Amino acid sequence: MAKRLLLCFPNWSVSTRLLTRREMLRLGAAGLLALGLRPRRLFGAEAADEKFTFIAVNDLHFSEAACRPWFEKVVVQMKQSAPKAEFCLLGGDLADQGTLAQLTGIRDAFAKLEIPVHVVVGNHDYIAGSDRLAYERIFPRQINYYFEHRGWQVIGLDTSEGTKSQNTVISDATLHWLDENLPGLDRNKPTIVFTHFPLGDLVWGRPVNAEAVLKRLAGLNVQAIFSGHFHGFTERCFGQTVLTTDRCCSRIRNNHDGTKEKGWFLCQAAQGQVTRRFVEFRA
Repeated sequence: MAKRLLLCFPNWSVSTRLLTRREMLRLGAAGLLALGLRPRRLFGAEAADEKFTFIAVNDLHFSEAACRPWFEKVVVQMKQSAPKAEFCLLGGDLADQGTLAQLTGIRDAFAKLEIPVHVVVGNHDYIAGSDRLAYERIFPRQINYYFEHRGWQVIGLDTSEGTKSQNTVISDATLHWLDENLPGLDRNKPTIVFTHFPLGDLVWGRPVNAEAVLKRLAGLNVQAIFSGHFHGFTERCFGQTVLTTDRCCSRIRNNHDGTKEKGWFLCQAAQGQVTRRFVEFRA
C-alpha cells in the first residue's frame, strides 16, 4: 500500500509524494538524508498510526493529609479532560519530603484514574541524601525502565542526584542502563521519554551532563521528552525531538516562571508524532 510521506527540504519548503512501502524500505532514512531530505516520520509509523491519548503531569509535591482533597479533584478533572486516556506519566517530585505517607498518598489518589500510571523519581522523592527507599517501596521497578504501547516505546529515566536541586549529575547507573538497554530497543519505533530533571538546553535545573543522555537517545526515533523540576512551560528541540517542561500541579508549591495556572498536558499520539495541550486545574 502506498503511503503519503511528508518530506522537509533544507530550505524548509514542503513536498509530498506517494512512496510504496518497498520504496521506503529500500531507500531508508540514510538514503533520504543523502538526497537532502529529512523525513518527519517514516519507520515504525505503520505500527503507530492508531491514535491514543495520555496524560503527562509533573511536580505534585504531596505533603500532608490536606493534599488529599486537592488530588482527588485533580484526578476527577483529569478523567473529565481525557476520558479515553490510556496511561498517565508522573514526572517526579510526587512527594515533598519523600516519606512513605506522602508517596502512598499520591499512589492511592492516582489509582482512581483507573489507567496505568508510570512514574520517575524526583529530588523531593528522597527522604534525605540518597535515601529513596520509600519511593522504591511504593513504586517498585520504576527507576530506569521502558514499556511498549500501541507500537510506541516509552522510556522513564532517573535523572536525579539525591535531594540536590541544582548543578546535578545524572548517575552512572542511568548512563549504564541506557548503554545496556537502548541497543535492544527498536530504533525506528516512535518513542517517548519522561524524566524529572529537564534535558532541554538553557532550562533552569538542567543536569550538567544532560548531553550525555541526549547523545545516547539520538539513535532512537524520540518524538517527545516530558520533564519537570522547573515549574513552568519551556520548549526546546534536539533534532526532531521536542523537549518540554510544564507548570506544576501542586497544592503547596508555586510555578517558577510566575504563572498561576496549575495543570497537566493532555497528549495525543498519532501517525508517529505527539501533540499536546495544557489543561488547567480548577481548584
